Amino acid sequence: MSGDDLPFTGERFIPGTPGEIWVEHWHRYHFASRWAAGKRVLDVACGEGYGSAGLARAAAHVTGVDVSEAAVAHARRAYAAQGNLAFVAASCTAMPLPSASFDVVVSFETIEHIEGQEAFLDEVARVLRPGGVFIVSCPNKVEYSDKRNYANEFHVKELYRDELAALVSARFPAIAWHGQRPSFFSVIAPEDGGPARGELFDAAQANPAEARPALSAPLYYLLVAGRDPAAVSAIAPAVSVLADRDEYIYNDYAKVIRELREAVPELHRLRQAVAERDAEIAARGREIERRQGLGWWLREPLYRLGILKRRPV
Repeated sequence: MSGDDLPFTGERFIPGTPGEIWVEHWHRYHFASRWAAGKRVLDVACGEGYGSAGLARAAAHVTGVDVSEAAVAHARRAYAAQGNLAFVAASCTAMPLPSASFDVVVSFETIEHIEGQEAFLDEVARVLRPGGVFIVSCPNKVEYSDKRNYANEFHVKELYRDELAALVSARFPAIAWHGQRPSFFSVIAPEDGGPARGELFDAAQANPAEARPALSAPLYYLLVAGRDPAAVSAIAPAVSVLADRDEYIYNDYAKVIRELREAVPELHRLRQAVAERDAEIAARGREIERRQGLGWWLREPLYRLGILKRRPV
């Protein structure tokens, strides 16, 4: 389903938008669907509605909430055929929903977009049942912004790991941390304790003995949290890999590499032209210095007598 009437502005993902953002967003919902089977699910900041619709394939019922009335109107039209799916226009800090009414609450890439982060998590805690699970994602500020010297214009406050941990654990003391980093595949893996944790290594390491876990520095944190540790651990940790059928990321990478290779001869030509121009400027500078070798006190009388002609510099 494409959000034809919802243009992509960069603030929220729209199905059909190619590239890395496509893989990242779809994968989170596929990951969350393991907890959604047969449950009442709330999708906070659902946007266009594609993720809510995906969760509804396994869930008993899904409610999508978004502050954008245009997005909610679109979602109601686009996914009207799914009878176990509803959409509500509301702020994530004040949702018109009954307390303790959902088994699972998911909210992906929401918390960094709002100032009322505490109020948002308080509202999640209110609508989530005591034995429920909250699945939330958030950029890792170190990797997402600091190391890339990048500023997302739509982000109000990004979080470091300790800040995110403090916010979530104050309401949900049981937390299973996961990390997500897109590559030619998107990978979500348990931060520790997962059965396949040791199978993920950074292939760039030349010495196998120095190999490090591939998600030791995730681009995004993805937390499964709750009040009851048993609810959080009910689904065994596992490595999740989303394959991009159309290979958007690989094709983008291949296009950039191809264009760079095609540009190499022109780059060499321009560098040679600059070097030749620099040499010419240097030669002219030396000539000027040579001409100015005679002192001004000797040159000026010779100019006046016509013995030495002035030359433009």
